[in-house]
Amino acid sequence: MKYPIGIQSFEKIRTNGYVYIDKTEYIYKMVQEGSAYFLSRPRRFGKSLLVSTLEAYFKGKRELFEGLDIEKEEREWKVYPVLHIDLNAETYSEPSDIKTVLERHLNAWEDKYGRDTREQTLSDRFYGIIHRAYQTTGSPVVVLVDEYDKPLLQSIHNEPLQQEYRAILKAFYGVLKSTDAYLKFVFLTGVTKFGQVSVFSDLNHLKDISQDARYGNLCGITPEELQKNFRQELIEFARKENTSVENLCTRMKSMYDGYRFNHTMQGIYNPFSLLNAMDAMEFRSYWFATGTPTFLIELLKKSDYDLRRLESIEIDESQFTSYRAGNSDPIPVIYQSGYLTIKDYDERFRIYKLGFPNDEVKYGFLNSLVPYYTSLSGEV
Repeated sequence: MKYPIGIQSFEKIRTNGYVYIDKTEYIYKMVQEGSAYFLSRPRRFGKSLLVSTLEAYFKGKRELFEGLDIEKEEREWKVYPVLHIDLNAETYSEPSDIKTVLERHLNAWEDKYGRDTREQTLSDRFYGIIHRAYQTTGSPVVVLVDEYDKPLLQSIHNEPLQQEYRAILKAFYGVLKSTDAYLKFVFLTGVTKFGQVSVFSDLNHLKDISQDARYGNLCGITPEELQKNFRQELIEFARKENTSVENLCTRMKSMYDGYRFNHTMQGIYNPFSLLNAMDAMEFRSYWFATGTPTFLIELLKKSDYDLRRLESIEIDESQFTSYRAGNSDPIPVIYQSGYLTIKDYDERFRIYKLGFPNDEVKYGFLNSLVPYYTSLSGEV
């Protein structure tokens, strides 16, 4: 078994024999039922791989989907111009950083679709590229944005810098509404839904599927997918641990399962931790070993929230589904970053109960993050 740890390219996974958990039924459903989506998921939860899979699909690479669910449904395999924006490449500590990344993408697209010298601003050039791609290919354009919010998260502790980033991204993402006639499909991913970015104030046709039960398993690995794809590997792992497969799966569940993005769905595994554990055949805190997000540390430092309450939070849905700059409540970002998940829901009062999804997150949070929270250091 070859595990695609750290591999975010769908084509690389499919052509090099890595195991792939088939999520293509959800992709086909999205394409058939809508045209503009947003998905929030924690870091290292499979968002980049999902974007890469969408790109391969819209480029008509049928051979990569052989044997997958979507092959049974799709008949046409049309090719569309795809504009893939990846904002992972910078640390975003200077005003010029976001412009550098966007310029890099724009230059590459203009090399392919041409440039009008009258287009000067980033948003003007983006508009022109979409229009020319539509004209030159005769097909509507697909826009895929991976980690749309990274510049905003990286600058969460620097309000002047974040304001500058928000202004740039507001104009840039706003193009996706004014070019709607030329677009086939739009998909944006990120960790946090920022309520003050035009993606969610101006683009009212963008469907947020982050808590949609129909797409709850779009990223991550379900218990059924674990059993289906790794049955023999689970037997070998259990033999190494000198235990039964049943006991192994119980421990696996307590360590890495438990993420619920809708109160009606079952728990789902963190794919990064699960794949690492299966590969090494060893239980460790793999997700936390990749580092603590700086933006979360900075947010906790300036918050006066009592983190001892995190295992039994009751909260209204509107309080944790989006984050507004300047808000001192860290719960929306803690939840969307994957450190909290939905534990229960009171339908009568529409109140959610949040808590740690599993042992890896619980003890990793207490051991790695709380010490940064100066008002509680030494108390927890």
